[in-house]
Amino acid sequence: MTPLTREGLARRVARAIPDGSFVNLGIGLPDMVPDHIPEDREVVLHSENGILHVGPRPPEGQEDWNLINAGKQPVTIRPGGSYFDTALSFAIMRGGHLDISVLGAFQVSASGDLANWSTGENEGVPAVGGAMDLAVGARQIWVMMEHVSRYGHPRLVQACTYPLTARGVVRRVFTNLAVIAVTAEGLEVEEILPGLSLEELQRQTGAPLRATDPRPLEA
Repeated sequence: MTPLTREGLARRVARAIPDGSFVNLGIGLPDMVPDHIPEDREVVLHSENGILHVGPRPPEGQEDWNLINAGKQPVTIRPGGSYFDTALSFAIMRGGHLDISVLGAFQVSASGDLANWSTGENEGVPAVGGAMDLAVGARQIWVMMEHVSRYGHPRLVQACTYPLTARGVVRRVFTNLAVIAVTAEGLEVEEILPGLSLEELQRQTGAPLRATDPRPLEA
């Protein structure tokens, strides 16, 4: 049993995005998603720093450092794309114009609470930033993260211990071990890594899991 790589996780998230969607990508793991949008699918990607219709990363040596995403990584822009100032970018985020926002997180609770920033004392972004605007403005919040931290601590928990970005906003969680829906009844396993038992997945999760007939998780 081998967990999905980060590229594999990005491919799985990209496949889940419906055709015709307007999608914001947060910094970190979500930055990898544009490289894996299926060619036959029209998905308009928004970057918080003021780009609409973000494309994949440019080939090495062809970077334009005047064209970067919110994570300060070089990107390309697809035909029909546009640039604008922060005020307009946040109006898009707050105004209900985004179908999905894919964010990284330190923790997600069983009730869909999102914690994706820290106080700066240890790891991570030391401010909440635009994630709070996305959490209330996008129609759906998806989280993309590794199932446990570098220290082996579960990231899916009963209650978050990191500062909250927003309460009850997360709808789906994509990890390197499973795809999990946040429902009124708790965390529902939709897909699980082949060869991984539900019992072992539960041992790596800090909140109760439910499952009826999960599908195999594939990159």
